[in-house]
Amino acid sequence: MQLRAASAALLSAGALLLGSVLAAPAQAATIEPAADGSCLTAGTSARGLHGRGPDTRGISAAEQRRVTRETTTRLAARGLSRSTAAVTGGKVPVYVHVMAGKSGQGNVTASQITRQITVLNNTYAGGESTAAANTGFTFTLAGTNRFFNDTWHKDRQSTTYRAQTRKGGANALNIWIVDFAYLGIATFPWDYASNPKIDGIRVQYSSLPGGTATNFNLGKTATHEAGHWLGLYHTFQGGCTTRNDEVSDTPAQSSPTSGCPVGRDSCSLPGLDPIRNYMDYSYDSCYRMFTSGQSARMSQMFAAYRG
Repeated sequence: MQLRAASAALLSAGALLLGSVLAAPAQAATIEPAADGSCLTAGTSARGLHGRGPDTRGISAAEQRRVTRETTTRLAARGLSRSTAAVTGGKVPVYVHVMAGKSGQGNVTASQITRQITVLNNTYAGGESTAAANTGFTFTLAGTNRFFNDTWHKDRQSTTYRAQTRKGGANALNIWIVDFAYLGIATFPWDYASNPKIDGIRVQYSSLPGGTATNFNLGKTATHEAGHWLGLYHTFQGGCTTRNDEVSDTPAQSSPTSGCPVGRDSCSLPGLDPIRNYMDYSYDSCYRMFTSGQSARMSQMFAAYRG
């Protein structure tokens, strides 16, 4: 994950606008069979062109409270409580859309995509630490689409290209692989009903396993952005507050992490900063875990909005 220094003002309803909007149709598209045959960002610290920065639309404390109420209501309508919904996990079909340039820039390989799916499954299964939660979420590649369009490759006309290419329902994770000044951008599950055509995550192509994004090329940008897609906030959401990210077992922190500063403690509330958590802004090599509380929240959100 290299840092994103661009302003949150560039984000509107989860869409990133870079430069002028250009009208250029996709020149070519190929469909590959699936393997089975068928990110309110509170503060940023600059780390260069590609890096962690505003990767979701802003969420105020008032909206956090509204989402909490709405989630409880939606679960009740499905005959579920928060506790019963907290252990479900889910099976997630994944559609990968490679938005390459006309000359093939960013045209990641099928092997990289396969490895990215493996990273998602490993990180969501708690495979990087004995302290990590097994969230119960599994990811299966449902298809890969390739487009060769300089405008889309640079994430311009993002609302248009997502609406034209998105596949599946609310439970389907769509990943658009692009080249932009961010590592990734995600939509939240509670926004699906109002704007389903743009639901999903966008990921910097060089952050896939084996990519060239220094410190951020182990594929964990997709893990982080999928966490937002499943309803998680950053661990530093709201800063040093008791509400924070609404997960009780992630210690509060006042600001995002850069690198892997072991022992960092940016908040007077109990606990060191959760620099190993996938929802901080640490280096890929520093990441190790989701917590049990985050696992429960993702299952609740999946049941409420994506089930």
